Amino acid sequence: MLKSLSLDRRTAFDIANVVAGLGLLLSPWYLGFAAETAAAGNAWLIGAAMTLIALAALFAFHRLEEWANAALGLWAVIAPWVLGFATLAAAMWVHVIAGLVVAILAGVSLWSGDDRPYSTA
Repeated sequence: MLKSLSLDRRTAFDIANVVAGLGLLLSPWYLGFAAETAAAGNAWLIGAAMTLIALAALFAFHRLEEWANAALGLWAVIAPWVLGFATLAAAMWVHVIAGLVVAILAGVSLWSGDDRPYSTA
């Protein structure tokens, strides 16, 4: 039995990544931390990058987009502590949740995308 990620599922993953990226991008305004330079700047930059990469993957899938989104997702998860805004609960949680969603979906897409068998046994 081979596993592969169907076009419909890959599209759903990319749409979920677009939503997560937009959520992170817009979060400084709707969660009220736009005045916090590090938190808001990171949310705008990483959210925009996640969104653009996911949109690109919708039109022409390449493994590079998934690797880039995985890296951005992992960065979003650790950014609150690295950039020092972990005490801002709203900013910290939106980064962690959006980062995990994007990183996990990118990881599943990468794992499933090359038709490896489930087991070598």
